[in-house]
Amino acid sequence: EFNGSFYQPSAFLMMGIPGLEALHHWISIPFCALYLIALLGNCMILFIIKKTQSLHEPMYYFLSMLAVTDLGLVLCTLPTTLGIFWFNMRRIGFDACLTQMYFIHILSFIESSVLLAMAFDRFIAISRPLRHSSILTKTTVIKIGVAIILRGMVSLLPIPFLLKRLTYCRKTELSHSFCFHPDIMNLACADIKVNVFYGMIILLSTVGMDFIFIVVSYILIIKTVIGLATKEECLKALNTCVSHICAVLVFFIPMIGLSMIHRFGKNVPPLVNTLVAYTYLIIPPALNPIMYSIKSSHIREALLRALWRKSE
Repeated sequence: EFNGSFYQPSAFLMMGIPGLEALHHWISIPFCALYLIALLGNCMILFIIKKTQSLHEPMYYFLSMLAVTDLGLVLCTLPTTLGIFWFNMRRIGFDACLTQMYFIHILSFIESSVLLAMAFDRFIAISRPLRHSSILTKTTVIKIGVAIILRGMVSLLPIPFLLKRLTYCRKTELSHSFCFHPDIMNLACADIKVNVFYGMIILLSTVGMDFIFIVVSYILIIKTVIGLATKEECLKALNTCVSHICAVLVFFIPMIGLSMIHRFGKNVPPLVNTLVAYTYLIIPPALNPIMYSIKSSHIREALLRALWRKSE
């Protein structure tokens, strides 16, 4: 029982899939498959883009950033998730938890910003095709990448310190197999209004604004495409956006759902909360390389050439 004095736990206890603890070893099989697909798929994307000179253009530079971000998200959650499923290693140190949380949120914010940059790239490519290479030069792409990283790092820097100042209850059990800001915050026995307010402002001003600008970009893209002369030109222009639209939906829908559940879904079953969280952090890194490999003929051709050379 909490006695009112300052208390900070030395560690938290992470949760696997509630109610299915006896099946964790079996459940780990699809998780291992998803992690393996994510690791191999994103490494393949990076390798193909690096080795293929014709892919050294803005669209694929941004795709490389997306692949690196997805690899980071996978490597952040893989040790603790598989540690629980395989060895029931639920304990994570307080500072280690804050570190994992910080990097998970940074990488999520970076992915959101990269998806916005990719939407901007598609808009320029469709509306100003002749000026595309002069607007999005290699230097400009590097500057955008640096700005994306700095925005994520700086905006989230206060979060660990805001959590360290709180007094915690004796309950130390988290809702997931990874550390998430609202999850940690809700274990506190102190006033968390500052954490809630700052978290909401940062989420709306970064990920929220990114999503709005992505929607605006596609409204402008559709407006431009409608003005094209033939139906074939319209379909060809829209076809270049299909993979990106899928990546946006796969990332933003579960992210918004998880944020809403943690803030307003007090009566949501724990299993639903857990499944949405895994969908948010594991499915996009696994699906993104597949979607881009299927829809991008340039990546498919480069991959087939690489496989053909190896088989000779």
